[in-house]
Amino acid sequence: MADRREDLRAADVDRQFVAERLKAALDEGRLSLGEYDDRLKEAYAARTYGDLDGILKDLPGFHPAGGSQLAPQEPVVDDPDERRGRSDTRSNPRWLIGIWSAWLVAVSVNVVIWALVSLSSGEAVYFWPMWVAGPWGAVLLVSTFSVKALGHSPDENEQRRYRDS
Repeated sequence: MADRREDLRAADVDRQFVAERLKAALDEGRLSLGEYDDRLKEAYAARTYGDLDGILKDLPGFHPAGGSQLAPQEPVVDDPDERRGRSDTRSNPRWLIGIWSAWLVAVSVNVVIWALVSLSSGEAVYFWPMWVAGPWGAVLLVSTFSVKALGHSPDENEQRRYRDS
């Protein structure tokens, strides 16, 4: 059994985390398209955490375990919400805002179509957009409640798994 983290085998979820970090670096302009392509190939071919750490070592915001000369590696934060990347307990994860925005756009389009049909026929027709808004909205309400009540998003566990291993 490997004693050092660098020698431990990486899982697919770890490779995917590195791929997402590389995509973010490309979007930030830290990597050229050629560098991104080369590193992405290396990430999916990586066998150990040491291989994955080497791919990210020159990118800001990534410090392999024990590799940093600065202490502490993470700022000391008293608020557990700030440790999860949310400085304000009222703030929402971006993915949650995204799914509600998609719902709002879809429902708005359907209501506009319903209104145009009603205007063109001269009378209010059956309000069918409720079948788009209702079930989808109910699922989103349950999702939102679970995120707010439990205080975490589903993707945090995957990122934490890579960082803590």
